[in-house]
Amino acid sequence: MATTKHIVVITGSPRRNGNSFAMARAFTDACEVKGHSVTRFDAAFMNVRGCMACERCYEKSDQACIFNDDFNTIARAVETADLVVLACPVYWYSFPAQIKAVLDKFFSFYMRGKQSDIMKGKQCALLSCLEETDVEIGNESVRAPYLRAIELLGWNSIGEVIVPGVDEAGAIKSTDGEERAARLVELI
Repeated sequence: MATTKHIVVITGSPRRNGNSFAMARAFTDACEVKGHSVTRFDAAFMNVRGCMACERCYEKSDQACIFNDDFNTIARAVETADLVVLACPVYWYSFPAQIKAVLDKFFSFYMRGKQSDIMKGKQCALLSCLEETDVEIGNESVRAPYLRAIELLGWNSIGEVIVPGVDEAGAIKSTDGEERAARLVELI
């Protein structure tokens, strides 16, 4: 039997019935069928302040951020995860603010990595969708910064699913986005 993994999924959409939520649900359902444990954080409904660039990461006991907000809960789960999945739409040609605050605080993992290799070698994936019909805009908007960030963290991407041409809630149903998201589980 294959080894089960602990997977953390972080969503970044404020639309519970949105397209990236549907992709995240398809992925997590496929993971659970395979026996993996999944912890999901919906960043849009959490209290995560933006990074203050104080560089005091992990200074306060074993807390990732000196400022005590919900990122510290996310960080504890990410630290023990085998795979971290980001799921979000593209907003105004970038990551939505709701997940960007979390991503900016991933800097704490980079700072901690300077002292230890605890976070290196972690697997990750990206699920994203956008209204534009040109997938290259998605590649520029979210894929490029995602790849750069995971390079700095020493993480390895198992894949990215970026689906263009979805604007209205439910539009993902007319694409293969959910199916592709679910198939990522085969790469774990």
